[in-house]
Amino acid sequence: MTTNQARIEQRVLAWPDVTSHDHQFGGVEYRLGKREVGHYHPGIEVVDIPFPRKVRDEVVTAGLAEPHHVLPDSGWVSKWLRRDQDVEEAVDLLERSFNLARTQAERRLQHVSAG
Repeated sequence: MTTNQARIEQRVLAWPDVTSHDHQFGGVEYRLGKREVGHYHPGIEVVDIPFPRKVRDEVVTAGLAEPHHVLPDSGWVSKWLRRDQDVEEAVDLLERSFNLARTQAERRLQHVSAG
């Protein structure tokens, strides 16, 4: 495990119900239930994070991440880990993805309960 991975996992796996899994393209994937919050590729030192398109555009425009390195026209962003501060910024983005996923799950549960 790389130092960056250890730093990320220490924070991300402390969030309620977040689990880690092998990612299909290498690295480690973080999930809230079945929903992916993001994943880390240690070989190329990048964290990829899914967002709704509007949030993705805000994140990219603010310079917090770049469009996804393979799927630039998707809702995904890539955060390259080039310096220590990048790890903290990646964790902040993962937390934003986690919070969006948690809110969506809560809404879905409320909808099912009401129906």
